[in-house]
Amino acid sequence: MKLELIVLAVIVVFVAAFAYVSSTGNHEWSGADGQAENTISQLTGGTYQPWFQSIYTPPSGEIESLLFALQASIGSIIIGYFLGYYRAMAKMKAAKAADESEGKTNARPAR
Repeated sequence: MKLELIVLAVIVVFVAAFAYVSSTGNHEWSGADGQAENTISQLTGGTYQPWFQSIYTPPSGEIESLLFALQASIGSIIIGYFLGYYRAMAKMKAAKAADESEGKTNARPAR
């Protein structure tokens, strides 16, 4: 019961902090690509030209966000699958080792 209260308190603190920060001031949410582009432009005085162009440019920001979320979800599924696979393999090896050691201790000596 104590752990649940601690977790609930942490969640409430995070929600309150997010609500406070998002309600105060003017916030513009942008990605790291835009920030890097601005920094490069400042450092080079606007003379830098990219050495390649994107193969596909999404028609809108919503499509770009959708593709990013899809990429993240596929990556998460792959990582989760392999973590689960290796965890199950470790459990099976541990169970097999326990069965073998139990079998040796319970086995009767041969006469």
